[in-house]
Amino acid sequence: MTGTPDTRLIVLRGNSASGKSSVAQEIRSRHGRGIALVAQDNLRRVILRERDTPGAANIGLIGSVARYSLDHGYHVIVEGILYADRYGPMLDALTRAHRGSTRLYYLDVPFEETLRRHATKPEADAFGEPELREWYRPLDLLPGGMESVIPAEHSLDATVGRIMRESGLGTESGDGAV
Repeated sequence: MTGTPDTRLIVLRGNSASGKSSVAQEIRSRHGRGIALVAQDNLRRVILRERDTPGAANIGLIGSVARYSLDHGYHVIVEGILYADRYGPMLDALTRAHRGSTRLYYLDVPFEETLRRHATKPEADAFGEPELREWYRPLDLLPGGMESVIPAEHSLDATVGRIMRESGLGTESGDGAV
């Protein structure tokens, strides 16, 4: 078992440019201290500098960092593309082991909207439509109906508000310090 009955675990999944990082950062900003942000891109690309392949080291590292943070009393947001076939078993084990409230969300953004959003990102020149098309998986949901699907039409504010309410983070107040 991991975490405590009071810890919250939120998993945000979706294709590139679906808004996962923005949602995670806004939740953390609104809540204040006490939330560990376990970002797939940071652990995979920055820390390990590895490609996203089946069985890659980042999969276990994401699970370990999330568990460590939960065990030390932090609420945790795990966010990333997190393909169901590669990351599903780790996410399933993590959510089953968590003693507190757990919520999983899939941000569903159509490919054309993905392209539009990507064009607004600072790293837009680093990769483009061919890579995005290769990575894109429509409704790559985890098995068992574990996730709530949030459609692209939902605003950032509405999405953050919903997740905070449903996870119970909206009923707490952090210390407000970022």
